[in-house]
Amino acid sequence: MLFDLRGSGRRTTVKVVYVTLAILMGGGLVFFGIGGDVNGGLFDAISGTNSGASSDEDSFRKRADEAQRKAEASPQNAELWAEAVRARYQLARAGDNVDPNTGQFSAAGIAQLKAADEAWQKHLALKPKPPDDSVATVMVRAYTQGLNDPVKATAAQEIVAEERPKSGTYADLAALAFAAGQISKGDLATKKALELADPEDRETLKAELKEAKQNGLAQAIQQQATPTPTATPKAGDKKKSEKNNSDTKD
Repeated sequence: MLFDLRGSGRRTTVKVVYVTLAILMGGGLVFFGIGGDVNGGLFDAISGTNSGASSDEDSFRKRADEAQRKAEASPQNAELWAEAVRARYQLARAGDNVDPNTGQFSAAGIAQLKAADEAWQKHLALKPKPPDDSVATVMVRAYTQGLNDPVKATAAQEIVAEERPKSGTYADLAALAFAAGQISKGDLATKKALELADPEDRETLKAELKEAKQNGLAQAIQQQATPTPTATPKAGDKKKSEKNNSDTKD
């Protein structure tokens, strides 16, 4: 989970989160860390190193291709699609697909994240009960680190929170929902996070998520105020329009 409130020095993490999510909504997330002591989380979902050395990229690619083939051969098997998600994400983190210093994905890394998204959507389409929450954690990372899709990130985190109902997972959900402009969902997640939080942490968490909400509202207002670009008519279209107007007058 993002906010390990029991850990020393972690109570201000949510402030970093909502700032980075605001950057995400503006179009450029550098890094969004999801981890902590969560059973069944990202580090349980993916074995081995995240970044991967260049020498390992071929093995990751083989694993991803094999997982994809198995899933496509048995398209009604939700577990196989989940495995394809894991393999694609691991490949996206391997070799030159990601900058180890900044966390920025290359075009090839983004392509693997998109493939992971496609596999995840197929997993969800089969309506597994429940969806694989460890893979949902993987996809929260994919949507926030590289694909810049707070709406899908929120949906994935909702699965995580429902399967692992803790203060931290609901705080994560609230922050993501606010960033996605889903204020009502963020409010509900905030309420649940506060209910599950340790009593001594509630006021701090309440203040931090309130600030996250305000940031999300400000971002939504800014987006609404930005005019939608209109296409400039081509010269030929302009002449055609003038001719039509002339014909109408005649």
